[in-house]
Amino acid sequence: MAQTIIPWGDPKAQKKWSSTLAVDVAAQSYWGRKFMGKGQNNIIEEKLEIASDAGDRVSFDLSVRLRQRPTAGDKRVKGKEENLRFYTDEVIIDQLRHPVSAGGRMSRKRTIHDMRKIAKDRLAEYWRTYLDELKFIYMSGARGMNEEFIEGEDYAGHADNPLRAPDSTHHLFGGSATAKGNITATDRMSRNLIERAETHARMIRSYDREATALMPVNIEGSDRFAVVMSKYQEHDLRVNDTEGWVKIQADASKAEGRNNPIFKGALGMIKDVVLHAHENAIRFNDFGAGANLPAARALFMGRQAGVIAYGTPGGMRYMWKEEMEDYDNEPTVVAGVIFGFSKTRFNNRDFGLISLDTHAAPPVGV
Repeated sequence: MAQTIIPWGDPKAQKKWSSTLAVDVAAQSYWGRKFMGKGQNNIIEEKLEIASDAGDRVSFDLSVRLRQRPTAGDKRVKGKEENLRFYTDEVIIDQLRHPVSAGGRMSRKRTIHDMRKIAKDRLAEYWRTYLDELKFIYMSGARGMNEEFIEGEDYAGHADNPLRAPDSTHHLFGGSATAKGNITATDRMSRNLIERAETHARMIRSYDREATALMPVNIEGSDRFAVVMSKYQEHDLRVNDTEGWVKIQADASKAEGRNNPIFKGALGMIKDVVLHAHENAIRFNDFGAGANLPAARALFMGRQAGVIAYGTPGGMRYMWKEEMEDYDNEPTVVAGVIFGFSKTRFNNRDFGLISLDTHAAPPVGV
């Protein structure tokens, strides 16, 4: 049977290839494969707003624990109902698009189907890369100096959603450092910092009554936090605790819920904190008393640390539009997405995340 070829620019291609693009971006995304999902029991909560369009504001609830005392015996409970408490935040959504061209007629030696597949593959890679970088920027509250990012160092955010720098309650430093300006070359990533952060997360309301306690993600009945650090921070953690590294790895391999995506590709586990490292963790070059030391920001994350909202007019998360340019000589396609992303906040404080800043330099000899 002959293959049915949908002509370039035919509207029927839009639904098929926009859906395929969405599946591929999600499958390739670092954040999407491990930390994102629908519902509040996720590090990054996804919200699909079918009726929303560019420029809309999407509100979402940040859920907190019940706090009232229970009622004993046969004492009446009527009138003692505890209100379900929600903190509300919002994110603005807007459109981003990126076009590609298949070139002029004389430079093309591929079928229409092949051109669509190649365009889809490259655009999926592009959007996965771009959106993963954007999530690191927003979760860190800073663009940093990462050289390979698509957005430049002057990037200020998408859709008027501001980059929210860490507040003092949700900001810890390596070693004996207490601020960006007094970090030294010895204030590196360590097991001690991870354990300090876990204790801080559990006890945060004793330090700041206006803050909310970080809520861990519940995985098969076990509570878990996650840390994503830079590759330089990972190196420091490994070499500073060579004997303990085997236990860190073993604890993850036998943990309850180890088949959950949050464990996928994990370095190991300290206490109930699942450790990850990624080359796109935000790095800096202006720390220390002389504002000239290299540093990186690891992200200690619990439930609802961030939120991404998609506008999906027509039920499609990504748009795919084909046109013929240059008097039908040049096939082009543009793919885009309507979305907004934000690190969650309440009372001007980060809701589900603690930033961990340390000295972080390339290993000696690199």
